[in-house]
Amino acid sequence: MTSILSTPPAIPAGTLASRPQPSLPAAGGLLLRPWEAADAAVFFAAYHDPEIRHWHTRQPASEDQAREWFDLYRQAWAEETGASWAVTRGGGEVLGRMAMGGMDLHDGVAGCSYWMLPAARGAGVASRALTTLSVWALGEAGFHRLYLDHSTRNNASCRVAVKARFLLEGTKRSDAVHSDGRHDMHLHARIRGDE
Repeated sequence: MTSILSTPPAIPAGTLASRPQPSLPAAGGLLLRPWEAADAAVFFAAYHDPEIRHWHTRQPASEDQAREWFDLYRQAWAEETGASWAVTRGGGEVLGRMAMGGMDLHDGVAGCSYWMLPAARGAGVASRALTTLSVWALGEAGFHRLYLDHSTRNNASCRVAVKARFLLEGTKRSDAVHSDGRHDMHLHARIRGDE
């Protein structure tokens, strides 16, 4: 039996996948671009950083697996379920990662996540990249709501979210596992029309 939807989708199926995943220029000479095979070494090495390892428990085991993840990112774009970008200085040096996951095209909702390499921290790179991703997603891409969550103990991630105009909506108790066990998570969101 086919179900009938009572409301039209926020983003019609095929809208995103009908074109290549975009590269997004950001302030300060940044460029968010799709991951390339040549990025595997820096991507794999990023997960040896203690901060990234602590907050991101899913980690590639090798450069080959990093390239496999890049293939999965391309597949997610084609299936309109997710997207991942390398945050770069002008398209070259990789500074970090921005991603959208759990894309719900019908409701126009997606989750965001990110990490930055140590050299890029504290300089506003993450907040500029997240702001750029948000403007594209809530504008041209057609999403209505973006959300992200982070450990209540991850103050740096909270600052990034607030600078990128993601409002704090509440706390999800014991919601995620990090390297030292379960953490409460702050939930932030930005919706189309937020100032």
